[in-house]
Amino acid sequence: MDCCDNHDHQHSEKNHDHQHEDCDHCDHQAMDHDHAAPQHSDHSSHMSSPQAAGDFLRRFWTVTALLVPLLLLTPTSLGLLGLADFALRPYLQFLIASIIFWFSQVFFQHAKHEIQVHQYGMMTLVSIAVGAGYLFSAAATFLPSLEVEFYLEISTLIWVLLFGHYLEAKSSTAAGDALGEVAKLLPKQAHLLKDGHQHDVAIAALNEGDVVMIKPGEKVPADGVIAQGEANFNEALISGEAKPVFKKKGDRVVAGAICLDGSVQVKLDKVGENSTVGQIQELVKQAQHTKPSAQSLADKAAGWLTFVALTVATLTLLVWSVVAGESLVFAITLAITVLVIACPHALGLAIPTVSTIATTLAVKNGLFVKNLKKLEIVKDLDYVIFDKTGTLTEGSFRVTKIIGLAGSQETVIKLAASLEKQSAHVIGQSIIRYAKEKKTKTSKVTGFKDISGKGIQGKIGKQVYYLGNKALLTEHNLWNKEAEQLHQQHSQTSHTVVTLATEGKVLGMIMLADEIKPTAKETIDQLHELGIKTAMLTGDNQQAAQAVAEELEIDDYFAEVLPENKYTHVQGLQAKGNKVMMVGDGVNDAPALTQADVGVAIGAGTDVAVEAGDVVLTRNQPRDIVNLVILARKVYRKMIENLIWALGYNIIAIPAAAGVFIPWGFRLRPDVGALLMSLSSVIVVINALALKRINLKN
Repeated sequence: MDCCDNHDHQHSEKNHDHQHEDCDHCDHQAMDHDHAAPQHSDHSSHMSSPQAAGDFLRRFWTVTALLVPLLLLTPTSLGLLGLADFALRPYLQFLIASIIFWFSQVFFQHAKHEIQVHQYGMMTLVSIAVGAGYLFSAAATFLPSLEVEFYLEISTLIWVLLFGHYLEAKSSTAAGDALGEVAKLLPKQAHLLKDGHQHDVAIAALNEGDVVMIKPGEKVPADGVIAQGEANFNEALISGEAKPVFKKKGDRVVAGAICLDGSVQVKLDKVGENSTVGQIQELVKQAQHTKPSAQSLADKAAGWLTFVALTVATLTLLVWSVVAGESLVFAITLAITVLVIACPHALGLAIPTVSTIATTLAVKNGLFVKNLKKLEIVKDLDYVIFDKTGTLTEGSFRVTKIIGLAGSQETVIKLAASLEKQSAHVIGQSIIRYAKEKKTKTSKVTGFKDISGKGIQGKIGKQVYYLGNKALLTEHNLWNKEAEQLHQQHSQTSHTVVTLATEGKVLGMIMLADEIKPTAKETIDQLHELGIKTAMLTGDNQQAAQAVAEELEIDDYFAEVLPENKYTHVQGLQAKGNKVMMVGDGVNDAPALTQADVGVAIGAGTDVAVEAGDVVLTRNQPRDIVNLVILARKVYRKMIENLIWALGYNIIAIPAAAGVFIPWGFRLRPDVGALLMSLSSVIVVINALALKRINLKN
């Protein structure tokens, strides 16, 4: 069927029945930072709350204060101060060191959790290192024959570890709370109108059907319809555009939109988790419960590193004490240094910090990645398939040209709009809308008929008029050579042609088109620059599809595709070994979105299609696809950089801690080892924070 002729063009209703697999995660429950996390939690989850940073900082300053007297009680310090050693000194050191050791109990609580869930990691190593050092020093206090004072080194180690964990927790918070970013979109209170009075209530208390007052400068608390008043709104959270959008009675407003001027009363119909912002928060929660594949690799590496460190520490103890004949104190010192420096701190931070920043950055740019593993596919895409209508085009017909033949342009639009007043067809509504914009008066129509697949007819005054496609006019012997010539000329473009005729003559033609979005061409060009091919799916005929594809320079196009068959074209490209992204507006695209390696619902706007794809873009801009690819590639690069640094650091540091380089005059002390371990974590965090400098808007 020739779509350019087809006056019975159908726009399907939205279909959100897409089924998407739930991410494999258990419920995350609130907890104190000193208690066990959910079973699949890793070390990073203990650092994710703001309370954790504050707790570690308090512990750090307390230990800092205690380190001063502990340092002064060392034989070296007493000698520098000109004071003689005294009998109670070791016991005072034991008392102070025991208090400091008590502040390290947080490490043991987390280590207990790791052991319980058989996920041995950095807390296990920290606990063994700190515990072994403290117990050995305590034994030396009551058994002077051991002749060792290890308190300062172990206490310094605890001090450094507490500060390192504070930096880690602080960086996790500083990396950005994506849910917090979304929450900022909503006001804390709303003006509820009830019984003729205004009541200020928390937005959590709002219900569907409530009427709220929104004043200039205030944010809309939930989705609804304006019941009274009019104003301009900033809907940048949806459109990405800061320009004002005029709204009047009967128009919809979305949660988070800012009322710029005027006061309006809004009747709410979507509140809480059902509102636009609520659904966005649901998307973010899903993303936070997923891990990229690189994180799984890091988790496994951290587990193996724990066993490697324990093995190397044991061998260090045996080799230096038994084989090399060094003192037990010397061997234990090296073994503890191995345990300290091998803590997979940097490895534990390598991926989660990047993921946290990436999620926040994505949210700020209207990109909602439901499963972070999909970013690793996005970076290696071969093809991006766009559903034409609503994605590359505006998704609504507009009158672009009127040709008067036996009648003037004004006469053609007046008669056409009069006939279409009784039609519910999308093309008819477009003609009526155009007539209203031009303030064209319409006439009364009698004898109206809707001729399926061809057009309409009706009587105005005593004259019968026909408005429709070539088939309708041919049926009534009204089609002529001039009409044929114009029809061929315009139907070869992406226009839909509607012809108006009456008895014996063709009055004129109306050209309508689904206009291409201004950023569509730029998007295709930039995807090509990124080395990604593009394709387009459309229900339009070959000529119309070809015209759009050529204008945008799209690599492949598939025309006359029924909605239920879109997924077969995705399969076809995948069968050739391509990694394919499918981009649709969430309207009847569910099978194709599911079939694709990555499904993207674009322009979800006020009806965020939570189940429509792996990625949801709230802004109706194809340019965000380019942003998604750029973000995916930069995020993956940071993940790999962090993994290389974290693993590379341990490969060099563990042999040094075990005393391998002592024959060449280099020995790594436990306190220096603790400092280097924390420094490696800071480097990983700083590298991840560099992601914040990415400006996707440019």
